[in-house]
Amino acid sequence: MAEKFDHLEEHLEKFVENIRQLGIIVSDFQPSSQAGLNQKLNFIVTGLQDIDKCRQQLHDISVPLEVFEYIDQGRNPQLYTKECLERALAKNEQVKGKIDTMKKFKSLLIQELSKVFPEDMAKYRSIRGEDHPPPS
Repeated sequence: MAEKFDHLEEHLEKFVENIRQLGIIVSDFQPSSQAGLNQKLNFIVTGLQDIDKCRQQLHDISVPLEVFEYIDQGRNPQLYTKECLERALAKNEQVKGKIDTMKKFKSLLIQELSKVFPEDMAKYRSIRGEDHPPPS
């Protein structure tokens, strides 16, 4: 899988370099540099064709739109992954806290119900397969 990305990255780097060189030629254009300009334009067309060929290999890859927003804002796209992981960890901690709270609530509820309804709770525990009453 990585070689597909390496191949695309190589073509993109060549394309960016050709665009940079084209910018230099155009910024100081002289009629004598027409042949070089034409050659660079042909390299750019070829580069776009090479990039398009890489597209077939990567058709099953999806990139979240937020990554492109990060790039448009001049931010590192790897920050998106980092922030997603941080949000997931925070949500995980929050859910874990809720689960722990519910377990404590269940335990306290069973304790209190056992005090008020000992026979019913004994039946409940037998149905649930719990042999011993919870500690008071």
